[in-house]
Amino acid sequence: MRTITVLGATGSIGGSTLDLVRREKGRWRVVALTAGCNALELARLALEFSAEIAVLADEGQLPALREALAGSGIAAAAGPQALVDAASRPADMTVAAIVGCAGLAPTMAAIAQGRTVALANKEALVSAGEVMMAAVRASGATLLPVDSEHNAIFQCLAGNDLDHVRWITLTASGGPFRDWPLERLHGATPAEAVRHPNWSMGAKISVDSATMMNKGLEFIEAYHLFPVGTGRLRIIVHPQSIIHSMVEYRDGSTLAQLGPSDMRVPIASALAWPQRMDTPCAPLDLAAIGELTFRAPDEDRFPATRLARAAAEAGGGVPAVLNAANEVAVAAFLDGKLSFTKIAAQVAETLGRFAPPVPTTLAEVIAVDAEARERTRETLARNAGACLT
Repeated sequence: MRTITVLGATGSIGGSTLDLVRREKGRWRVVALTAGCNALELARLALEFSAEIAVLADEGQLPALREALAGSGIAAAAGPQALVDAASRPADMTVAAIVGCAGLAPTMAAIAQGRTVALANKEALVSAGEVMMAAVRASGATLLPVDSEHNAIFQCLAGNDLDHVRWITLTASGGPFRDWPLERLHGATPAEAVRHPNWSMGAKISVDSATMMNKGLEFIEAYHLFPVGTGRLRIIVHPQSIIHSMVEYRDGSTLAQLGPSDMRVPIASALAWPQRMDTPCAPLDLAAIGELTFRAPDEDRFPATRLARAAAEAGGGVPAVLNAANEVAVAAFLDGKLSFTKIAAQVAETLGRFAPPVPTTLAEVIAVDAEARERTRETLARNAGACLT
């Protein structure tokens, strides 16, 4: 029996992970489950899986969590340090699925244990890539990518020498607005942006998919996970989301990983690695799919990928600024305070106004992140009258 901790248990990745664990309960013992503020759902999951501890980020919800777990013997805790403490508990595998930079410190704590971390929190690697990869090397931890694209690359590489790689290609669905003309994009609403044509995801990541920033963040992730340099990384739009990424080798061979648009496939790959496990996902019916199409990304309509590529090339604290500014801008869009096309424009403005120091520690990464957020909020407040036009 293997032990597992799920950071972000009530989110979409956490839910898919626990669905797979539920199907093979005899093979897993749950150490810790964490969530943001949903005390009742976290308690329900902790009771179902007999977790050792349940932890909320929101300290105000701790009384409700304790009440729901009363008499169960399951410990309850809350707050940022409690999340780090939960991630620090020994576990064979930790699934890092807390959305945003809130997951950075817990993910680093899990890495410090020197075991296996299945990484679904892209913002952590984007913001602290150099610091995080140094921590992986120092602890001897195994970092397994759970994002469908990076997991696909991982499977296509299958231990091959990176020197033999000509191209790593990240595929992008293009999001719900891939065929919209620029003039229509100005009026896109949050409800339209979160309605992804292929994937079921949370609001923030759905908006990132609509702006293509999600693919930009994944480009930076790939830069750290598969160090071939930015010159051998590229993005292609593949509307069907059947091919999740590709690796082309020097001899002209291209390996692609195909699968349904279901996050349980890459999660299962990480949970069972280096073996395989069953999932409830229906097998691909390529004849029914009929065709697979591809197109180059349009960086005039969706400049986020250009911003992300430049941030990866700049390195240091610049990717942290990109990510922080994007999180603030997306939140403003979802709140109806910023137009859709102003999201990338706001990120670009913050990048242009803030040249951060190069962070070498987690604390320095968090400081860069905090300052970038504050500068972005100040700009939004200053430009409030023009943000929706």
